Amino acid sequence: MEHDRQRALFADGTKDYRNPMEPNIGDRLTLRFRTARRSAKKVMLCICGQTKRRMLLGSTDEWFDYYTIDFRVEGSFSYYFEIEFDDEQHSVCYYDRGGVWNIARSEYYFRITPGFSTPDWAKGAVMYQIYVDRFCNGDATNDVLDGEYFYIGAPVQHVDDWYRNPQAMDVRDFYGGDLQGVWKKLDYLQELGIEVIYFNPLFVSPSNHKYDSQDYDYIDPHYAMILRDEGECLKEGETENHLATRFISRVSRRENLDTSNAYFVALVDEIHKRGMRVILDGVFNHCGSFNKWLDRERIYENQPGYPKGAYVAEYSPYRNFFSFREEGNWPYNPCYDGWWGHDTLPKLNYEESPELYEYIMRIGEKWVSAPYNVDGWRLDVAADLGHSEQYNHKFWRSFRKRVKEANPDALILAEHYGNAESWLDGSQWDSVMNYDAFMEPLTWFFTGMEKHSDAFKPELLGNADAFSGAMTYHMARFQTPSLYVAMNELSNHDHSRFLTRTNGKVGRLASLGSAAASEDIRKSLFMAAVVVQMTWIGAPTVYYGDEAGVCGFTDPDNRRTYPWGREDRELIRLHKEAIRIHKSYSALKFGSLKMLVLAPDILCYGRFDEKDIIIVAVNRRDAEQRITIPVWEVGIGSREPLITLLETGKYGFSPSAKILDTQDGTMELTLPPESSIILKNFAKTMGFFKSPF
Repeated sequence: MEHDRQRALFADGTKDYRNPMEPNIGDRLTLRFRTARRSAKKVMLCICGQTKRRMLLGSTDEWFDYYTIDFRVEGSFSYYFEIEFDDEQHSVCYYDRGGVWNIARSEYYFRITPGFSTPDWAKGAVMYQIYVDRFCNGDATNDVLDGEYFYIGAPVQHVDDWYRNPQAMDVRDFYGGDLQGVWKKLDYLQELGIEVIYFNPLFVSPSNHKYDSQDYDYIDPHYAMILRDEGECLKEGETENHLATRFISRVSRRENLDTSNAYFVALVDEIHKRGMRVILDGVFNHCGSFNKWLDRERIYENQPGYPKGAYVAEYSPYRNFFSFREEGNWPYNPCYDGWWGHDTLPKLNYEESPELYEYIMRIGEKWVSAPYNVDGWRLDVAADLGHSEQYNHKFWRSFRKRVKEANPDALILAEHYGNAESWLDGSQWDSVMNYDAFMEPLTWFFTGMEKHSDAFKPELLGNADAFSGAMTYHMARFQTPSLYVAMNELSNHDHSRFLTRTNGKVGRLASLGSAAASEDIRKSLFMAAVVVQMTWIGAPTVYYGDEAGVCGFTDPDNRRTYPWGREDRELIRLHKEAIRIHKSYSALKFGSLKMLVLAPDILCYGRFDEKDIIIVAVNRRDAEQRITIPVWEVGIGSREPLITLLETGKYGFSPSAKILDTQDGTMELTLPPESSIILKNFAKTMGFFKSPF
């Protein structure tokens, strides 16, 4: 009984336990707390670790009592709950975001920042990440040509074989993927169930990854439209890009740039008509050595309408955009600071350049405003921007203010590893690419592999306690508005493909070769991971090609082309069904989460709200396991049956509708080897559950 009454305790930041979920100053706020029925003598709300207020019993159902309290919000605050049980000892425990404990723990307090909200459209939205050069070639006339220019030690080249895997030095190899290719595949993305397209960088850039921006004001014509195509590629042996007149014409002529931007406007409009959103990648910590502000390659030096770059001329209007270590070296001063020492990635010098600061603020506003109307930004290496953490926070506060004023419904996601609390205080980023509270714990549990495939840790393989502990700790670093829009990926352009991680091979392309990435993979484990991805809190984000069975070690092997005509159709069907389920039930987009069973190689959890109850169970072991699920903990009635929605295993997957009985609030379930299952409460609505809101 002691165990059950503690397992019954529950609250979180969702709308069923906090109303409104994202309050403003002056709002009347109702908080709610759940206990086992007739188990508590009193429940206290403890605010900021100091003030205590007694909560009142508001409603009751078959298993639980629900206590409520309401008050006016006057400012930011943190809170937890103190529960005194109705027993002879009047025993007391505390409940915070880490669960039940015998002391109050400030690092796990619930937090509310009035006025902090994230876009509703992004909460639980299914996203799709596209690395454009490798997705689909829709227009061969804009392809990068062999020898069009020189980049990092050699001429660029066009790869004629779409199905050739990336080479170890891949950055200057181009397959021809473009925005016309994306447009051609919008039907496919729509049928898959995608709600948001996140593009890796699209702005003018010399690399295939485009994290070395050349011109933030324009979409790269190689991705859009080349209206005026003239000039010559470099001759054999030439290395000076001021001689690359074909390239210079393509990326500096206003006709090409304006037409490319206009094409992008039309594409975004088409995506919006289909009910989908668009997120751009913003690389504002550094730019590229080709950038018009620096112009180390002398691309813009003699082009009309372009001021001299800071590399070219000491008195360039962009001189203070960069930090030069040595003065007096002009013209053509190579002594500038590069990010992590890379001279192809000059570090931007915001502290000493109000002009640069204002320029990037305008860029932030420009692309989320008409006529472009994109729906948000993903910010590359966002914590690195600036020369100090203090300035970094100042910059992102201003960026949020300017972007949200331009488009209040825009989403701001940041790339970040580690604790992002100081950026997720409501004044800067909306959320992050969710490495700590999703990708990494999930990868360790299913594969035992580090996310780059650089290490194998057997002690974490199938370790459900480690998974739950990591998830609980790192999720508590998020406020609720951030958690529900966090980008939950299994793979992306910086890490090995998840399907490859299932083979347990430690290494990279250079050491193992590309063929090894597809050897000994365990598709059934990948399927189970997809089930978790589509049923966990946050915005499930599919890296292009994952759904088609693409493998690959870490960068650059993870950037293989989408295998049109050679797809794994079974995996595509699985993704369609899992996405359909995710979008069909509000509990999976906005609901609560509770762990139900943690055992070696077993995960079982519930997602629930006032309408739906979803239970997910996973067995990663290559052997059958039987578990007892305490379904009462998520509100399943004592005799209420469950219905299966989806099952995966070594045989593949099957949408299903089998009725499973429960007994006194528990259910016995046999899980086949390397399997997963999604179940739902049978009743369309839970008649015994009455929300006090």
